[in-house]
Amino acid sequence: MSADAATNQAPGQSTTHDETVSAPGVWDDAQSLWGELRGLAHGRFRLAALETQQAGRSLVAMTVAGLMVAILLSCAWLGLVAAAVLGLVENGMLASSAILLAVALNFLAALILCAVIGHKSRYLRFPATTRSLQPRPEQSPDMQKS
Repeated sequence: MSADAATNQAPGQSTTHDETVSAPGVWDDAQSLWGELRGLAHGRFRLAALETQQAGRSLVAMTVAGLMVAILLSCAWLGLVAAAVLGLVENGMLASSAILLAVALNFLAALILCAVIGHKSRYLRFPATTRSLQPRPEQSPDMQKS
């Protein structure tokens, strides 16, 4: 029997130095898992970056299209107002009076829309959610008796 064989078979003795080097340990497993985690995280961050870039481009395209629609609708509105003014002039109204009437109606429509915006803006503060998050006031003992 060799000396190595005798040391390997001795009771109560753990593995030798040669066995610990060749066997994969916890450290190798941890390094492997860390590498896989980094790879997964890199993939997820890359996907998020690409989707953010795509969302930014879509937002710019939507904003430009919205501005173009606003310009076109404004031109159409001016055309309708001009046609209404010309119709009033053809029916015997003075041109200056017809233009002032069109301006007054535009201001009235703008005031009505501002009132609607003011009325609807209170919902932007999430009133029901705010109410539900506030603590309930405790009732006094004399209020509980009644």
